[in-house]
Amino acid sequence: MPPRVLILHGWQGSGPDHWQTWLADELGRAGAAVRYPDLPACDTPCPDRWGAALHPELAALADGASGGERVVVCHSLGCVLWLREAHRVAPEHRVDRVALVAPPCPGSRVPELAQFYPSRAEKHHIAAAARGRTLLVCSDDDPYCPGRGAAEHWGVPLGLEADVLPGTGHLNAEAGFGPWPAMADWVAGHRDRIAEPVTSSPPGRAQ
Repeated sequence: MPPRVLILHGWQGSGPDHWQTWLADELGRAGAAVRYPDLPACDTPCPDRWGAALHPELAALADGASGGERVVVCHSLGCVLWLREAHRVAPEHRVDRVALVAPPCPGSRVPELAQFYPSRAEKHHIAAAARGRTLLVCSDDDPYCPGRGAAEHWGVPLGLEADVLPGTGHLNAEAGFGPWPAMADWVAGHRDRIAEPVTSSPPGRAQ
């Protein structure tokens, strides 16, 4: 059964060439119920306004007619939004799986991101919000996560499985991520991780 999917963009949104936009179209053609909202004032994001926008989207995802898995796919600041708000996800709105792609880190020196930190993300809240199935997908040279990198900054304290894709920057359109079949396969449940071959069947605190 096709999944129900919520796609959360980051700072300044995801344009027409971004893999998230491609993913929304690809999943829709495959029969998935897709929600791809424009978060408020994405050029000057406010964590409170974004948080207020997230929870009605999760409620709508839970109310969908389809009985498929509920999957959330975040990119960049959308990941930090999820990490900040996980403790507020109502039990009836919890989802089955989450992908956190290229979450930025404190110290990226982008003023528009600064107010989203500290995230106060807690391992047990992240696990509960997605039934313990959260996958971190990141690079080893993301300019928005200098120094330690996302795998160490977010993955280690939160106990997340991490797929590190070397040399892929911020995993956005500028880094060459338009069509992304591996992500579509993961959302559909045809693979457990992004950095692995397709299978024959579906498979602390941070700052």
